[in-house]
Amino acid sequence: MDLQGKTVLITGASRGIGESAARVFAEAGANLALVARNETAIADLTAELGEKALAIPCDVSRYWEVETAVKACVSAFGSIDVLVNNAGAIEPISHLSEVDPEAWGHVIDVNLKGVFHGMRAAMPVMMEQGGGTILTIGSGAAHGPVEAWSHYCSSKAGALMLTRMADKEARDKGIRAISLSPGTVATQMQRDIKASGINPVSQLDWEDHIPPDWPAKTLLWMCTAEADAFLGAEVSLRDEDIRAKVGLA
Repeated sequence: MDLQGKTVLITGASRGIGESAARVFAEAGANLALVARNETAIADLTAELGEKALAIPCDVSRYWEVETAVKACVSAFGSIDVLVNNAGAIEPISHLSEVDPEAWGHVIDVNLKGVFHGMRAAMPVMMEQGGGTILTIGSGAAHGPVEAWSHYCSSKAGALMLTRMADKEARDKGIRAISLSPGTVATQMQRDIKASGINPVSQLDWEDHIPPDWPAKTLLWMCTAEADAFLGAEVSLRDEDIRAKVGLA
């Protein structure tokens, strides 16, 4: 897919799915606004990817920072055509009766409010320019409880509803909103889950997880008209048909 002249903003771009997505979209020719709290990591990545990449330090839990990041993106490249709401957190993994309330709330601030902040900042710009694509990293945890993941399950369920709301309110204004449920991915988050030793996900072997370039390539495919059947809904990488459409092994 050719994204020459298009601009993609990726949150949580410093590692994992976000970093892989940056590489995949760069190969497709897109301009890239790479957003993350880790300023050094995104600076190194932009240096590697070249002049079409811009590093924007940002904490997605703070709306004004996300709004500033979107403005910086548009100032540099003239548009924002794709928003990838990828930034996410899962620590602290803990039972409801024991979890620290402030830490629990921070995960909501990142995983749920961070998605809202991205949508709220980008959608007016997209609608004014005639449309755009909003892709959110979802999870199977949005659909059922997982022990010690009350914050994660709740935030991912909320993020899926935000995707449905964006579609409900703005599809007719050119907004394409889709969620991606990637399954378990070989990233640092899975190492944290493994270390917790709580719930069946922590018992999985590293070989059970898919590589991060799989969801990255799927995100690129989701920018095409072939994914329009999933507007306002969720693409699942557990689906063999989806893997075939994306061209994954």
